[in-house]
Parts: sequence; C-alpha cells; structure tokens
Amino acid sequence: MPETATVDVFVIGGGINGVSVARDAVGRGYSVMLAEMNDLASGTSSAATKLVHGGLRYLEHYEFRLVHEALAEREILWASAPHIIWPLRFVLPHHRGLRPAVVLRAGLAMYDYMGGRKLLPPTKSLDLRTHETGKPLKPGYRLGFEYSDCWVDDARFVVLNARDAADKGAEIRTQTRVTSARRRDGQWQVEMEADDGSTSTVRAKLIVNAAGPWVDEVIGETLGNSGARNVRLVKGSHIVVKKQFEHDRCYIFQNSDGRIIFAIPYEHDFTLIGTTDQDFTGDPRNVQISEQETNYLCAAASEYFRNPVIKEDIVWTYAGVRPLFDDGASEAQEATRDYVLKNDGTAAEGAVINVFGGKLTTSRRLAESVLERIEDVLGARRKAWTKQAKLPGGDFEPLAFEAETRRLHKDYRALPTTLTTRLTRLYGTRARVLLGEAQEVTDLGEHFGADLYAREVDYLIEHEWARNAADVLWRRTKLGLRVQPEDVGRLEKYLSKKAA
Repeated sequence: MPETATVDVFVIGGGINGVSVARDAVGRGYSVMLAEMNDLASGTSSAATKLVHGGLRYLEHYEFRLVHEALAEREILWASAPHIIWPLRFVLPHHRGLRPAVVLRAGLAMYDYMGGRKLLPPTKSLDLRTHETGKPLKPGYRLGFEYSDCWVDDARFVVLNARDAADKGAEIRTQTRVTSARRRDGQWQVEMEADDGSTSTVRAKLIVNAAGPWVDEVIGETLGNSGARNVRLVKGSHIVVKKQFEHDRCYIFQNSDGRIIFAIPYEHDFTLIGTTDQDFTGDPRNVQISEQETNYLCAAASEYFRNPVIKEDIVWTYAGVRPLFDDGASEAQEATRDYVLKNDGTAAEGAVINVFGGKLTTSRRLAESVLERIEDVLGARRKAWTKQAKLPGGDFEPLAFEAETRRLHKDYRALPTTLTTRLTRLYGTRARVLLGEAQEVTDLGEHFGADLYAREVDYLIEHEWARNAADVLWRRTKLGLRVQPEDVGRLEKYLSKKAA
C-alpha cells in the first residue's frame, strides 16, 4: 500500500477487538489497515482464562444482555473454528455455607434457557461421592452440577481473525506504533513508526481505537484529546501447575470472598488455575502475577482439591490487564464486563470510534456493533457476514475434529500422531499447507525441541506475523511449556537469520 494512500478504516490495536473489527470491515468492502505496536494478542487477549462462555457469575450482577449475547455466541464461534474452539464441561461443586444449591440450580437453569444450545449438552446434577470428578476433591463434597461452555486458544483466535482479514485485503502491521493521528481536511492523518525505526503516513476516513488497556492513552496522546478517563484497569493472573486430575472436565470453584476460580485441563499435562481480580494502576506493559495472587490461587484451589496446590507445582504464570469500562463499581469483580462504544466526530471532519471493554466471547458481536457505527459514518457497503463464516483452517464441522485429525495422519503416515494431532488442533485444514510435501520428520527441517521444526516456524513467519521466540512458543503455540533454554536460544538464532 503506498505511504500516501487513504483507507476507509484504520484500526489501532491488534487484540481480539481490533482484529475482529478489521476482519468484519474488510469483508464488507471497506479498505482497512490495522497497526499493533507489539505482536498480535500480546496484551490482554493472550492473558485470558481462555474460555468462550456466557459468564455464569455475571447473572449475579444482572448483566442479562451480556450473558444472553455471550451464550448465543458459543456455538457460532465453535462452528467458525472447531480446531481452536471446542466444548468443555464444567463441574461446580456445591460448597455448604456459600451459594445455596437452589440458587445454583436456578442460575444454571437460566443459563441453559438463555443459551440457545443446539450441540452443547445441558446441565445435570452429579453425585460427587461416586462420579469420577469427585475423586480429586476433598471428602465431604457430595452434590455437584455439570454444565457446558467452550474452550478457546485465545492467542490463536486473534491471529486467525487477523489472517482472515489479511486474506480478504486488509493490511496488518505488527510491531508498528501509531505515534500521532490528527484531523486534516476532513480525514485523519496517521503517523506510524515501525520497530526498525522507519516511519510512514496514511490517511484514514475513520479510526477505530481498539487499544485495550491503552485506549485512554491513545485518546489522549495519539489523538490529542487530553483528560480521557474511561477505563478501569483490572489485573487477572493465572498459574499453570502440574496436572491435578485425569479427566477432561473443568472445575469452577466458589470462594468465600464471593469470587470464583477455574481449574482447567491444559495442554494435556497441566492444569490452568485462575483468575484473580485486582485494580491495577501500573504500566500494563509490565504486568505480572504478585506473590499475593499466587498465594490466593493456591489457597483457593487447595480448599477443594484433595492434594493441596503448592508453589512448587507451578510451571508457568501469566497476568493480563482487562480494560473494563469504568462504571463506578466499588469492587473490581463487580465492574461490568460488557463493552461500551463511543463515537467522536463526524464523516465531514474525521470520525473515531473508541472501544471500551469486551471479551473473547463477544468479540464477533462487538465487531458487528462497531460496523453499524462505521456504516452510519461512511455508508453501508455489504451485509453482515461473519455469523456463518469460517476462520482459516476451520472448514470442517464442529464435531468432526477427530475425523479431520485421522485424515491428516493418513495423509502423513510417517509423521508421529502426536505431531499431526497438535498441528490439526492449531492449524486445522491449513496443517496441509504447513506440511506441504513432507513425508518424513527429516523433511521438516531443523528441530527446536518438543515437536517444533523449522517448517512450522517458517509457516508462522510467512503466514502469522511471528517475529521472535515468544511469538512462536507462547502465542502461536504453547510449546514454551516443553522446550529447554538451549532450544529457545537456537530458535532465536534461526529467527534472526530469517529476518536478516
């Protein structure tokens, strides 16, 4: 794209909200550019609990619109990307002294009723004294409830939305910071600086500010409107520990402080435990779990598990900052999880749409809401289209993942089944693009530990904007849990050579 080009829509931010808007907009016929100052999903969108869910606890805060919309999105998103999204059954043990069983039953009945389920199974009661999900729990838990939501590979969800946007004509620029955007002659003049120091300019008819935790910073410093105070930053932290149970269900645990945490099967050999809710006032770039949060998560899980969760079990931690719209709630966990959109300016002077809040589950619907506002400013081009659309690699039926895995293994018989299964899970039908004509492991190139080979790294560089080892090992894959330090060093060296 020429540096003096004009685009219809310029998106600031490469998290799930930004890429979803870019994808929807380009699919409706608008010219689109997106700039992300770091890697895609490098902020809040890769630090989630990794669920596509209605938010059972949001019912307690009367956020019925949000819950209804989120529940309706579960099967839509699952159908769009059955390689990275799949059903997950949640077990909620009844804890005497906390929420009464009748309240839990009523909430779950409402959850089922509002959800518009077609493929997801309904809620049922469990006798934890005899059911397999009761075995890892302390003696004394008798009654449990099992219900459905979905799991999502959050960072890949972002990348695949960006990939689809690019495939449809959007320009995605990572490692590119928007340094200034000013109105000029009825449009925006946007100045950018890439990580190599090069600068560029583009003109835009409309800006979508989807900068997440930096949305107020963009309003103030980049767009020149000082005094913006719209978001409440809330930190959520997680720990990944050695596997705590053998079955494939997730636990949702109530805590005495009114919060809940999840304990989720993670990457086959681990358990993911989170999250916390704490107001955050520091720099989102430097967010990390605190000792207090670590102790809280260990203690909360140990309240339920027969074998206590201790710090020595932790193999990885991560933390993120949620940019919640500041609705004046007194407690962080009570702040709304709903999204809020605000327009500034008109088509004649250059409009901006600021996006506050949002979550993985409602990102597609958020994008549709943003597009309604874009249409009001720029005029409508094409109809809404994402509800029935597939994300890259997801062009098979929601219940057909195992069949797709078998097909890939049949086509690449000489490759380990663990590898072909992992590649199907990450790339879906595009695993064949990645593997190409490879017939043996030796055809995959240099080995970087675990089952990561140069051919996959090359694919991630060419098709998914990967630049460094963290992009490859923690956002495009989760092989960071399995590789050794010397493997990381060799991977960084390889990536440096490819970039030269």
